[in-house]
Amino acid sequence: MILLFTDASPFARKCRVLIEELGVADSIELRDVGALSPLDANDMACAQGPLGKVPILIRPLAASLYDSSVICEYINYANQAAAFPVEGEARWRALRLQALADGMMEAAVAMRYDTSFRKNTPHADQWHERQTARLLASVKTLDERVGSFRAIPTIGEISVACALGYLDLRFGNLSWRRGRQSLEKWFSSFSERPSMVVTAPKTPNINSTQELTLETI
Repeated sequence: MILLFTDASPFARKCRVLIEELGVADSIELRDVGALSPLDANDMACAQGPLGKVPILIRPLAASLYDSSVICEYINYANQAAAFPVEGEARWRALRLQALADGMMEAAVAMRYDTSFRKNTPHADQWHERQTARLLASVKTLDERVGSFRAIPTIGEISVACALGYLDLRFGNLSWRRGRQSLEKWFSSFSERPSMVVTAPKTPNINSTQELTLETI
């Protein structure tokens, strides 16, 4: 199998962290498609999925899969792993965490694109304020729930770590750690896991107020 990704994508990182956590890196080739832009199609990504977005999992003799949550669940299923609890409240806890973290990543990536490609549009400041409020509310909720995070991570914990990592990468001025000592402590510890170290973006950290280029998305 082949996973199409970009270095800075938090959604692709979620898949890569899961692959490392499950110890199946030898069975999945990682292929970086290069820069992605909301204005121009990426030929490699578009050839495998109509949305032209990453991550995409190319499977031999089967249809390619897209959307990080679908890819992660497939990889978990194919390896009979436990990152997705099968039933009961444990499953809904993990999926709820994943949904919250994915929402954070969606808001953050949208803000990064908007900063560069939709400057000076009507209500731009109001829109950014709303997205920022969503991110900070999500961080607050995570800080309140961090006591329920599992030592052996599920897709929930993995998604949260990738979302927070993206905030560090692109929104250092957000200062999400302020007043969130419990979440900060958890993230600091989780970031030391080999799966997080090996998947850390090589792209330099860029503040949200800096100019965005295709290479820095």
